[in-house]
Amino acid sequence: MREMLAGGELDVLTGDYLAELTMLILGRDRLKDPGRGYAKTFLRQLEECLGLARERGVRIVANAGGLNPAGLADAVRELAGRLGIDVRVAHVEGDDLRDRFPHALTANAYLGGAGIAACLDAGADIVLTGRVTDAALVTGPAAAHFGWGPTEYDRLAGAVVAGHVLECGSQATGGNYAFFAEQGAKHGAKRTAELLRHPGYPLAEIHEDGSSVITKHDRTGGFVDVGTVTAQLLYETQGARYAGPDVTARLDTVALTQEGPDRVRVDGVRGEAPPPTLKVGLNRLGGFRNEVVFVLTGLDIEAKAALARAQIEDALDRAKSRPADVRWELVRTDRPDAPTEECASALLRLVVRDADADTVGRTLSGAAIELALASYPGFHVTAPPGKGSPYGVFEAAYVERDTVEHIAVLPDGERRTIPSGAHTRLLEDPHPPALPPPLPAGPTRRAPLGLVAGARSGDKGGDANVGVWVRSDDAWRWLAHELTVERLRELLPEAAGLRVVRHDLPNLRALNFVVEGLLGEGVAAQARFDPQAKGLGEWLRARHLDIPEVLL
Repeated sequence: MREMLAGGELDVLTGDYLAELTMLILGRDRLKDPGRGYAKTFLRQLEECLGLARERGVRIVANAGGLNPAGLADAVRELAGRLGIDVRVAHVEGDDLRDRFPHALTANAYLGGAGIAACLDAGADIVLTGRVTDAALVTGPAAAHFGWGPTEYDRLAGAVVAGHVLECGSQATGGNYAFFAEQGAKHGAKRTAELLRHPGYPLAEIHEDGSSVITKHDRTGGFVDVGTVTAQLLYETQGARYAGPDVTARLDTVALTQEGPDRVRVDGVRGEAPPPTLKVGLNRLGGFRNEVVFVLTGLDIEAKAALARAQIEDALDRAKSRPADVRWELVRTDRPDAPTEECASALLRLVVRDADADTVGRTLSGAAIELALASYPGFHVTAPPGKGSPYGVFEAAYVERDTVEHIAVLPDGERRTIPSGAHTRLLEDPHPPALPPPLPAGPTRRAPLGLVAGARSGDKGGDANVGVWVRSDDAWRWLAHELTVERLRELLPEAAGLRVVRHDLPNLRALNFVVEGLLGEGVAAQARFDPQAKGLGEWLRARHLDIPEVLL
C-alpha cells in the first residue's frame, strides 16, 4: 500500500482481499467471534498509510470487509480517530445471503460496482465492501469519475477488463510469467533478477471511453508488456463472454498495443447487458482431513510403496472406523545413483477424509507410526500425522439479481438501495470467431510446447482453466489447429475423463480451456496435489509434441 501511495500519481487505490478460500477462513473466524469476518491485514496496512493517503488525496476502495463490511467500517473510523485523521468512510452490503442457504458457512452474492460508485459520489474517502466481483473495485470508481450510466456497456466492459488485469497485482507486471526466463536474454541475467526480485504493482489509466493503459510506477521492478497483460487476461476466465453484475465483457474484442516501455493500451472492448442472475459463492465445512507422506529411499521404490500401502490399508480395515475417503499418490522424485539422499528419495502421499475428526486423526496416526520399525527399509515420514483438520467445500449457486438488495451505506449513514439495472439472458454467439488458415506443412521437431507458447492457469471452484497464447501470427495459425480438446487431453492425462471446453480468442492469439471437475470440491477441499491449478499451465508447457521447425 505504501509503495503505491508514495510511488507516483494515483487517484484511487484498490485492494482485492477475497478469494474462495479466504471466504472460508473468514467464515471460521466469524464462528469464533461474530464481530470479526473481515481482513485484519487491511487495518494494519491502513494504520501505516492512512495519513499518507489523505495527504495525497487518494481514495481507497477495498473488499477487505469480507463477511462484515460494517464491522470493518467501524474499525476504520476508530483507527482514524485514534490517529487524529479526518476521514469519511462508507461501505457496501447486501451480498450476505445465508438466510437463503442455511446449510452454508458463508453465502455471498457477487455484487457489481454501482454501490461503490454511490459511496464515492457521496464523498467517501474510503469505501469498504464485502463480496463484490474483483473488477467491481475498478468499475465503481470509473463510473463515479466519468458519470457512466448502468447501460454504457462498452465503457463498463473496458473497466472490467482493466480491473481483471489489476486484480492479482504483480501477475500483470512479470510475476508468475511464463516467459520470464527470456527476459534474461533481453535484459541480461543480472538485470532480470533485479526486475523480478520485487515486481511493482500495476495501475490503470482509465479514459472516458472505457479504454485504458496498463502501466506501473516509475522506478519499480517488473515489466508490463503485451505478454504479461495477455497472461492476466486469460487468468481464471472461461468463455469469450466474461459475465458479471455490471456488464458482460466480450474478451474476444480486446485489443492490446504496446504503447511504450511498461505501457500497454487496452481498447476495442465491447460490452453486453449483464445476465439476469448473480453468482453466489457458498462455502461449507466438508469434514476433516489428514495426510502423511512416507519417504521411500533408494532401490525397489515400487515394492516399498506397495508394502507400505498394504500395511496401512490393513490397519485401516481393522480400525474401529475406516475413513470414508482414502487416496494414495506415489511421486517419483528419486534419481538413480543420486548424489544426495533427498535426490534418491520418492514420496508416497496418503490423504484421508471423513466426517469424524478422530477417524482421520487417531486412526491414521496409529496406523502410520506403529509401522516405524516394521515396514520397508529406511522407513520415515516427512512429519508425523497429527489431528484431523477441517476442510471446506466450495459451490456456486445463482439467484435472480432482482431479489438481492444491493445497499450503499454512505458516510453520513444514509442507506441507499442500488437499482438492479437492466439485464438480459445471454445467448450463444451465432458467429464464433474464425480460425486462421493452418500453417503450411513442413519439418517438425519434438519439443516442449512452452518453447513457443505461454500459459496461465487457475481455479474456478472445482473447475480449472488453462489459457494458452502465442506471440506471432504463424504460431497462432499452428496453435489454433494443433491444440484441440483431444490433444489437450493427451498432453494432460488427468483431464482424460473430464469435460473440457475450448474457447478461441483470436485477437489475443489465445485459447482458453476449462477443465470441469479437475479440482473436485474446490481449493479448500485440497483434493489434488495442486488444489488451485496454479501449475497446470506450466505442466502443459513442459509437455512435448511435434512443433514446426519454422516456429523454433
